[in-house]
Amino acid sequence: MPHDCSLPTMSAGVYPFDARGIAKRFRHAAIFGALDALEPGETMRFCNDHDPIPLLRQLAEFFGPRLQMAYVRREPGEIVIDFLVVG
Repeated sequence: MPHDCSLPTMSAGVYPFDARGIAKRFRHAAIFGALDALEPGETMRFCNDHDPIPLLRQLAEFFGPRLQMAYVRREPGEIVIDFLVVG
């Protein structure tokens, strides 16, 4: 069953971010801003239609060990990644 990012997240401290509805020219700025707004221990559940490998490298460089990334779903046309702010 496909993941539906439009559904409310049940876990406290997990916030959905559906990049598919954001204009391409604003996506990276919106993602960086959303992650920067998270407190330690909070997670952004990121949904996209493609695997954002260049973005993941940029995030790793910018946030370093403060940000942990884990794929929740990694299938063609459906990518879900949890970004956890650790400190």
